[in-house]
Amino acid sequence: MRLTMKTKERIFHSVLFEAIALVFVMAAATIFTDAGAKSVTGLAIGLSLIAMCWNYVYNLGFDRIFGHNRIERSFKMRLNHGLGFELGMMFATLPFMMWVLQLDFWTVLVMDLAVIFFFLIYSIAYNWCYDLIRERIMANRTEMSSEQ
Repeated sequence: MRLTMKTKERIFHSVLFEAIALVFVMAAATIFTDAGAKSVTGLAIGLSLIAMCWNYVYNLGFDRIFGHNRIERSFKMRLNHGLGFELGMMFATLPFMMWVLQLDFWTVLVMDLAVIFFFLIYSIAYNWCYDLIRERIMANRTEMSSEQ
């Protein structure tokens, strides 16, 4: 069974993650800020693009360092993976959020920390589910090809 994610799959993984996340970010930004729909949409899309680029680079490096066997990763490793990803995102997104929302550093920092907390939980759950579903799909493909 192939454990390594190829470029197409990494892109699919990232786009699916961000598509689901966009719904959450846009809803939360609309509820918790006074920003208009145009600003919220621009913010969500901008954050999503930043995250997709960072996701690809970060996960490629993480897999090279910690191995490609994603299914056997412990909860602790998944937690550390998520924390590392979110800390990297914070450095890229803080200035962008301040600019779009026209808010001060401390207000955006608190907002960003709330977003990081949400995305830490979301990313762990998403990646764990993705890995389990991927393993089943790969096992079914192997089983089907061996039956032929």
